[in-house]
Amino acid sequence: MNFILYSDVNDSSISQSLGRPEYSYYFVLKAYRPVLESLGRVHVVSSTAEVDPLYRQLLAADESTLFLSFTPPQKTPNDLECPTICVIAWEFDSIPDEQWDNDVRHDWTRMLARQGRAITLSSHTARAIRRAMGEDFPVLVLPTPLWENFAAIRSRHTSVPVNAGSTLDIKGCILDTRTLGLSADSLIPPPLTPEQQAELDALRPPPLTLKRRLVIARHYLRLWALDLGKAQPVPVHRTHFLSQWYWEGIRDLLSDPAHSRLAKHLPAIAGPQSVPEHVPAPVDLPDTTEQVQTRVDGVVYVSVFNPKDGRKNWHQLISAFCWAFRETADATLVLKITQSDLSSYYTELMTLLAQLSPFACRVVVMHGYLDDPQYARLYEAASYYVNASRCEGLCLPLMEFMASGKPVIAPDHTAMEDYIDERVAFVVKSSEELTIWPQDTRIIYRTLRYRPDWGSLKTAYENSYRIAKEQPLEYQQMSHAAVERMHDYCAFAPVQQRLADFFGLAPQGVPAAVVTDNASC
Repeated sequence: MNFILYSDVNDSSISQSLGRPEYSYYFVLKAYRPVLESLGRVHVVSSTAEVDPLYRQLLAADESTLFLSFTPPQKTPNDLECPTICVIAWEFDSIPDEQWDNDVRHDWTRMLARQGRAITLSSHTARAIRRAMGEDFPVLVLPTPLWENFAAIRSRHTSVPVNAGSTLDIKGCILDTRTLGLSADSLIPPPLTPEQQAELDALRPPPLTLKRRLVIARHYLRLWALDLGKAQPVPVHRTHFLSQWYWEGIRDLLSDPAHSRLAKHLPAIAGPQSVPEHVPAPVDLPDTTEQVQTRVDGVVYVSVFNPKDGRKNWHQLISAFCWAFRETADATLVLKITQSDLSSYYTELMTLLAQLSPFACRVVVMHGYLDDPQYARLYEAASYYVNASRCEGLCLPLMEFMASGKPVIAPDHTAMEDYIDERVAFVVKSSEELTIWPQDTRIIYRTLRYRPDWGSLKTAYENSYRIAKEQPLEYQQMSHAAVERMHDYCAFAPVQQRLADFFGLAPQGVPAAVVTDNASC
């Protein structure tokens, strides 16, 4: 059997793709590859245009071939000769079963019906597919095999509830609340000095004269007249010209009540007035080119996420920690960020931490690249891993820390229901809430995700800290249970056997080394 593999992100583009919605598929492909190589020959292509020529070449040699597309169904070609299967990471309770933007590919039911079967990363996704496609539709649930990757960490490191001291280093920058001088007062801008007020007044435009108002009216009347000669199914531009003339030429002459009465009869002028896009003031960002380090100790909580990923619920993850340990100096939260652009979240993060201050606990934010030894030190430094997501397609970092022997704080919804329970985790309560399919340009609420309970998350922090400080034996039991859970769930052999059974192939043994990476899938 030949397997042709494709992902939008590849080895050459991954460094520029961190944070993209589908970048995690790259890590899934890398993790699946050794398993597929134990069942047949693997060919990784850099473009879907390479699939059919390779398929025809192998067909001429009388070799069977299957194309595994590590991209969402709407991005997978539907006109290939080669038999195709999508590998789907999906975190919502239903799959798209409608088309929009005049594109049939957005209807996953049509795409999957053409392919005839699918591979998913979780039971949650498999149920969503079967609800749309029928209970008999062939779906393989196949988590990424990563348990073996952490054998070295498990052999040299025993998880302890209280860290006596570990050094973490990274090429990038480290933001540490112990050295940032945070204060909520800093969020209030100081009053303007007389000189600053004078400069601001000088920038204000002078009051409109009658002549200037006539110039504005003539300008928009001319644009309106030119537009009359154009064929317009809906005269959007014409009402726009009226609105612009009103806001620029005479709105300042009317009181707010007068404006409201007028807007009832002329909705086109109701606004809001179009204004130039706000340009935020430049932020003095930390240097991210140096190798930097810090030391952490006490009860150390770790979370890995992209702040621009709306699923991750990181505001609550941080705020619940700071409230739970407001008076606790030896509790530390380490946040490893998987977003390459520091400016995209820096101000938002600093504002949140300033709003929460003062607090005795410590928050350490690591921005930049961690190589394998540096990541290993992060795994070993942790007492617990924390997830507070609204939904997950798999959550590789959570599984990786569990495979390293770390108990966790996490909800038991979506993909996490396959491996999270009270033996390995302080389970965060959650409830369903309506949301949209993320690729749906119509922004229509068609599916469900989960709303983690903030109070339950805060309680989980408090209970986990108490266990770490007062019941080390119970902590060790949870640590051993986490390792056992990952062995049963994502060791190479069971994953290989599931894949072999699905394709009707004979396994050829476990390779000497299995490689994966870190992602937020």
